[in-house]
Amino acid sequence: TYIMGKEEIGLGATNTLLNKHSGVLGVSGVSSDMREVEEAAEAGNERAKLALDMYQYRVKKYIGSYTAAMGGVDVIVFTGGIGENADEMRKNIVSNFEYLGLEFDDSKNKGVRGKEVELTKDSSKVKVWIVPTDEELVIARDTYELVNKN
Repeated sequence: TYIMGKEEIGLGATNTLLNKHSGVLGVSGVSSDMREVEEAAEAGNERAKLALDMYQYRVKKYIGSYTAAMGGVDVIVFTGGIGENADEMRKNIVSNFEYLGLEFDDSKNKGVRGKEVELTKDSSKVKVWIVPTDEELVIARDTYELVNKN
């Protein structure tokens, strides 16, 4: 309601603003597609760099808070489009977790896209994996279960 009052817009416009023009798109000014944001950042777009930094910081913060809540972590898994395909982002997200015993192996990470692979050294206490997902299959299974519910 704050945005609605401040901007003098209705519910529909507020919904569009929050769901279509905020987040990565709102910060980067480029796109909500992380691939396009990465390209813009590599080309020197400062807003795109900020969007990437913010995204990575938030993921790192969630890993840290869940690690604390669970009393530790055994494995960090990257999956989905960004997790499977963005090697620099994976490296940046797990940086500074050395205090947990995480020993990241960037040679295993560099250039890996969409393959199941461990990204840590054998001596690492916390493992990091890429596990590809078949998003279409998950959607199909969920749809099947929903349609066939009694």
